[in-house]
Amino acid sequence: MAVSVVMPALEMAQETGKLVRWLKQEGEAVTKGDMLLEIETDKAVVEIEAQSDGVLTGITARVDDVIPVGQTIAWLVGPGEEPPSSPEVAQTGRKMDTAVTAAPSVARSDVAAVAAARMSPKARRLAREHGVDLSAIRGSGGGGEILAEDVLHAASARGDEDTLSSVGRIMAERTTQSWTTVPHFFVTREVDATALKRRRESLIPEIERTHRVKLTHTDLMVAAVARALRHHPRMNASWKDGSIALNREVNVALAIAVENAVVTAVIRNASEASLGEIAARRQELAQRARANRLQPADIAGATFTISNLGMLNVDAFTAIIVPPQAGILAVGAITDRVVAIDGLVGVRPMLTLTLSADHRVVDGARAAMFLNEVVGNLGDA
Repeated sequence: MAVSVVMPALEMAQETGKLVRWLKQEGEAVTKGDMLLEIETDKAVVEIEAQSDGVLTGITARVDDVIPVGQTIAWLVGPGEEPPSSPEVAQTGRKMDTAVTAAPSVARSDVAAVAAARMSPKARRLAREHGVDLSAIRGSGGGGEILAEDVLHAASARGDEDTLSSVGRIMAERTTQSWTTVPHFFVTREVDATALKRRRESLIPEIERTHRVKLTHTDLMVAAVARALRHHPRMNASWKDGSIALNREVNVALAIAVENAVVTAVIRNASEASLGEIAARRQELAQRARANRLQPADIAGATFTISNLGMLNVDAFTAIIVPPQAGILAVGAITDRVVAIDGLVGVRPMLTLTLSADHRVVDGARAAMFLNEVVGNLGDA
């Protein structure tokens, strides 16, 4: 029985999605769970899994097409089976934009398609990120295969080595919108990280034994922030349609650096998770993000974000809020500094935290109380 491949809904208010690329070719056998295509929304580029076994056929969407959610863009059929002649639209409950229609069928004899079929995975990724026309490249590999070096040479010849990836462009657009429309204000705390470091060192053996992952300062920060968000619902709220919406779940997103961009991946229900669960989830998300394997559930539903640049030796910075969230916490490096201790000079491992908050949702006093609780939680997160 033929199974339709539809443009999926990756976000609550999503009406359309942009096709970044097909990961399988027309006529190729597909197994349920295989990565089938990449979709771009206003938040990220996400790989979509095949929901059934079958042969991919009847493709009606091409790269860069913008397609309504629920519209059929291909079929998975059994051996010798033909796809239905009329397109189907899944019942999503969303209003469809009738002005947007499916693109003509993809001609797999197209030069670019043939070139793409003879590429190494790395070359395919580089071509997408640099916007290189595959049909204009002569592959230097055996049998004419296009190699990564061929793509980079073509990009360099065009003078576009700094071309943004799709994720990078999305990030640029969203941060610009946030900075120009959200009334940011900032609250900063210098924190003695002695208790935080001691806590981590004491828990590392247990977490490695139970969850096979090394506990990090970021994991302890997620736990401390999540607990504080439970007690400060305004910091866990969202600004939507001119009003404040309180979120029931505490879903903490982590900013993760990937090639040419930053993505935010979500630890859901972080206030209810154990430290081991947080650490395991953080490691899993980081690995998938850097392998470009994030799924829709990995990036959706965040209520607060943490951005940690401490591992890059950044002492302090301010971060831009990710709408519709009310805040983001910037975490700097833990460094030994000379400080006053009970009227005497001493050296302590110090940490700078900077909270960026949306003044439409929280005021300075609320933000300060929230940050104070985060600091208090760090020693026993």
